[in-house]
Amino acid sequence: MSEKQFEQIRLVLVNTTHPGNIGAAARAMKNMGLSQLYLVDPKDYPAEKAIWRAASAVDVLDKAVVVSTLDEAIADCGLVVGTSARERRIPWPLLTPRECGERCWSEAATHPVAIIFGREDRGLTNEELHKCNYHVHIPANPEYSSLNISAALQVICYEIRMAFLTEKEGKALHFDDWDVPPADNKALEHYYEHLEDTLEKLKFLDPDNPRQTVTRLRRLFNRIRMDQMELSILRGMLTSIQNYIYYAEQNDSKGSEK
Repeated sequence: MSEKQFEQIRLVLVNTTHPGNIGAAARAMKNMGLSQLYLVDPKDYPAEKAIWRAASAVDVLDKAVVVSTLDEAIADCGLVVGTSARERRIPWPLLTPRECGERCWSEAATHPVAIIFGREDRGLTNEELHKCNYHVHIPANPEYSSLNISAALQVICYEIRMAFLTEKEGKALHFDDWDVPPADNKALEHYYEHLEDTLEKLKFLDPDNPRQTVTRLRRLFNRIRMDQMELSILRGMLTSIQNYIYYAEQNDSKGSEK
C-alpha cells in the first residue's frame, strides 16, 4: 500500500520560468520517495539545465507529465492543496506543512492527491487557489519569507515522508472513514458552473456584478469536501430548480398570450 500511496501524490508546478527549478524539484521529490511530477505550461522545458539540476533524479523528469492547464493536472484528484501566503482577502482553510503531509499521505491511500506550486515571481493566482480544498503555508522568517520553489517543495515532500514513516513504525494516521469517495476536481468544476448558471436564472446572482458571492460559495463547498453522492444530489437539485424556472416561464408566457 505504501508504494501505491507515493504514486498517488503528484507535485504540480505552474508556469515555471527557470528550468533549473524543475530539475531541483525532481531531485527534492526523489530524495523523499516521490516521483509524480506535473508541469503546467512551463516556459522553458525540456531543457538541459533541468537535467543538470536534477542530478540523479533524471528518471523523475523522464516521466514528468506536461499539460497546458491546471485543470488537466488536477481533474481526477480527490484532494487539492495549493501553496500560498496567508494574506488573502477571503481566507481559505489553511494547513501547516505537517498537517499537509499527514493529510496528503492518508488520503493517497484511496485517491489521487495534488499539491500545487505557483510561479517564481508571484505564486498562484486567486483563481487557481480557488480550485483547492486547502492552502498550505510555510511559516518562514517574515523578514525574508520568499522561498525558492524547490525549497518549498522540499519542505512539503519531507512532511509527506515523515507521515509515511510514522505509519510504517506502527503509529498509523487516522482520519474519519467515509462511505463514498470524495468528488474529484473535474466534477466540482462542473458543479460550480451549474450552480452559477442556476443562481443567475433565479436572478439571485447578477452576472455583471457577482462580487465575491461565487468565491465564497466555492470556499464553502471546498471546506465541506463533498463526496460523489452528495455532489450528485446537489446537481439533481439544481436541475430541478432550472426545470421549475423553465416551466414557470412557459406558463407565464402562455398566460400573457390570452
